[in-house]
Amino acid sequence: MLHQLIVHRGLDVCAEIVAAATPTQLASVLDLDLWRSAQPGHDERFDTARFGEWLELMVDAGGTVAAQTIAAMDEHLVVAGLSQYVHVFDPAAIAAIVDGEPLDIDEPPYTGPECVVGGYLVRGITTHAWDAIVALLLALDADHHDRFHAVMRECRRLSNSTPEVDGLDDLLMEPDQLLHDVAQEREHRRAQQGYSTPADARAFLLMARRRRRASRGEPSVNPLVAAYFRAANDTIASGDAAATRAGVPEAPPDGVVEMLEMFSRAGLVPQRPRGLLEGAHAQPSRFALVRTLIEHVRDSDDTLYLARSHELAFLSNTLVAGCSIQSRSFTPQEASDAAAGICNLGLEHWPARWLEAVVPTTTDRDVALPDTFLMHHDLVSAFEVGWAVLHEDVGMFVADQLLSTLSILRCNDVDIRKGLNALRINLKKHRTTGTPWHARDALDVIAMLDIPAWVSVMGLLDECPVIPAALTATLDGRSDAVSATEFEFISTSSQLGRVREFMARLPEILRR
Repeated sequence: MLHQLIVHRGLDVCAEIVAAATPTQLASVLDLDLWRSAQPGHDERFDTARFGEWLELMVDAGGTVAAQTIAAMDEHLVVAGLSQYVHVFDPAAIAAIVDGEPLDIDEPPYTGPECVVGGYLVRGITTHAWDAIVALLLALDADHHDRFHAVMRECRRLSNSTPEVDGLDDLLMEPDQLLHDVAQEREHRRAQQGYSTPADARAFLLMARRRRRASRGEPSVNPLVAAYFRAANDTIASGDAAATRAGVPEAPPDGVVEMLEMFSRAGLVPQRPRGLLEGAHAQPSRFALVRTLIEHVRDSDDTLYLARSHELAFLSNTLVAGCSIQSRSFTPQEASDAAAGICNLGLEHWPARWLEAVVPTTTDRDVALPDTFLMHHDLVSAFEVGWAVLHEDVGMFVADQLLSTLSILRCNDVDIRKGLNALRINLKKHRTTGTPWHARDALDVIAMLDIPAWVSVMGLLDECPVIPAALTATLDGRSDAVSATEFEFISTSSQLGRVREFMARLPEILRR
């Protein structure tokens, strides 16, 4: 909630509230605010510019507030951030005395900003945020003397980091190594809170695309999933033990409740993703199968129902951390809906040979699942089946059909013809590697032929394929206005049929 407040109102307005946060709360806010991903699904990196903004805005709120906030931050994070802006030295190390004569060993002569704070020579790597850093260090020295010296000593150590003389080392410089360590500590904290790391999320989704070919019985548990839930269970157990020692917490004061309600009305608190079981009309009918099976678990076993809820949360977090949609990250609500829809698709395509009670068969026919199915099977396995179906029957299928269409499509316009050839070469290359969505940037040429068709193919040829509203309007023959960004997640076999129908009509559409 505090992070949402900062995002919507600005850190300068929230400075005093931030200063009143506990170190744990502050660490959680910084874990969200100081890290950015260059592309959706890629590893997040420390945002040096955002750290500088924090320093400037906190100093604007007052040196005391800024010093108090920095003192509450993790020392390694503060040092890692400052080391991107300043070098710290002992003044005596810059001007050495040789035979009574000063010898300037600082070559070439330094011309940037510098000053002495608390007995340390501080030199700016950049002029950005320089005034704020100096004001902050002065306030930190005055109000939190021990923390000031601890931070400055570490910055001084990093400033003296040099590579091996022989140049044969392949190690990170000290500042980069510290940033790496800080990133690892952040991932560990977030893992304890239930987040998936981008690397683990990408690995899980890659493995899930390869539908398992077990000869009989339930497929083995993915080791990444096992590790995630083992860590989650350890966190829950330690939390329960701490709660038992501390006793039952009191209800929050009325003022806190009123503040939460005010933030919620103002739209500052993100809405919780809808659960699978909010009511008869909360979810579209395309989630009917998974909802029916979950309802049976809910009515039969509270422990299993909680486990299925945790599995759905894991899948949602995995999509947010390791996948993209329309070349952007998932919102929490989209990830929740997508996870439920993919599970529904997987349940509709559950292989008969994976059911213990069926007679062994050489076909991979789909079966009608009993209401008790999720009492004995997990949602992660259902997601893996559905994710593989999306990859094979939508992503790869659309790529093959589009390549076939491009091979027979003729156009008199030279620029369009060149664009179609480039698209065919690009798509063929990425189709071979099993990642056809990497050719999305070359699809712009289709917009020159038919914009609704371009929007439709863009949605289908994605890392998480969806059915755009434009595709539905094209198949239904509607001519009313349709949003280019509106879509629905693929969760049923009937929607796969719509995909096949559209791709069969695509050559005709593009020839018009």
